[in-house]
Amino acid sequence: MRRKTVLTSEDVHKMVAACKAAGAAIKREPTIAIVDEAGHLLYMERPDRNPVFTVEVATMKAKTAALRGVPSSAFATRVKAKPGFLMFPNFLGVEGGIPIMFESESIGGVGVSGISYDDEPVAQAGVDAFGK
Repeated sequence: MRRKTVLTSEDVHKMVAACKAAGAAIKREPTIAIVDEAGHLLYMERPDRNPVFTVEVATMKAKTAALRGVPSSAFATRVKAKPGFLMFPNFLGVEGGIPIMFESESIGGVGVSGISYDDEPVAQAGVDAFGK
């Protein structure tokens, strides 16, 4: 029988706190989504001033990273090389989604939206907190 590591509520809240701290350090408030290994939402938060569409964007970034096991930005690179990959449902090739890896397996993803080019480093801060 195979045993599988899963994210706990404590893990999720630690990553959220790290994303918020990284956002605060640059005076930005990110929309944060955290998903499990199947891309199912575990946590979502949208600051009052962020547009409503950032909820879906952050979730799709997290899902893309979780399901592929690589940052969502890697999917963007893949699409540039082979545009047919745009036909894959439920993937978003935009910076800001980072997989949560444990023992070389994806166990989830963090997606950040609403803070432009700072999305990916803030998501990475969340994932980095998981490993500590």
